[in-house]
Amino acid sequence: MDRPSVKFNMRARLTAEFLGSAFLVATVIGSGIMGERLAGGNVAITLLANTIATGAALVALILTFGPISGAHLNPAVTLADAMEHGIPWPQAAAYILVQCAGGVAGAIVANLMFELRWCSISTHPRHGWPLVLSEFVATFGLLSVIWGCSRLRSGAVPFAVAAYITAAYWFTASTSFANPAVTIARSLSDTFAGIQPSDVPLFIVAQISGALAATFFVSVACPESFNARGPGIGAASSLDHRKRMWRPEVRSTYPRRKQQPTVKVRCSSIDLPNNDGGREFL
Repeated sequence: MDRPSVKFNMRARLTAEFLGSAFLVATVIGSGIMGERLAGGNVAITLLANTIATGAALVALILTFGPISGAHLNPAVTLADAMEHGIPWPQAAAYILVQCAGGVAGAIVANLMFELRWCSISTHPRHGWPLVLSEFVATFGLLSVIWGCSRLRSGAVPFAVAAYITAAYWFTASTSFANPAVTIARSLSDTFAGIQPSDVPLFIVAQISGALAATFFVSVACPESFNARGPGIGAASSLDHRKRMWRPEVRSTYPRRKQQPTVKVRCSSIDLPNNDGGREFL
């Protein structure tokens, strides 16, 4: 499929980003609350429940909203896409705004679903350079996965992103926020998944730095992947849908054969004498 058969207007794309971000944050916070209540104080079980729910939600959300908006659901992803001319800057700003708003809405809904105050500022400390470094590494890896898959194996993006985030929950000290909108929203829930507001700015700086570093790295190390498909991240890529959605374009490198001229042969009978004095016809 070269291009999507349906083009969505800006309102539909922004709605998709808002809903996707809201569901993502609601999943992260809600599964953290549920896991903490059921695990009986076992933090490892709580984190495992949080991880599985988040990974599963990412697959579903990217598959659902990817064909509409590209399913960025992450200001760092949108910023990287805009830098590579996959999305115009005014539209990128609108994306980032609704992603943050959707994240806040998701946090409020998650708090209310579990009978908590609609907004409870988190007191969960997440400070220190090891955690900031973890966010840089987590976001660098996330953008590297997205860039590589979206250009060369776009159908694998939902599963690759979910698999990476699932793993990054456990190999980073910060449990891989890797998303400025999610980071802001999680500061509004004083639960397992929360982060105190004073720690948010350094997390966001590390996340944006990781996204920019990954974009620079991929553009230098694998320039052919950028040139192969043009700019754009995500399942649907940029807002004007100039990029392919789910399947990479495959073009033959062999030159086309010239069409051979058609030769028409007209047969007619030829009168030849035979040895018996008679005649035979060809």
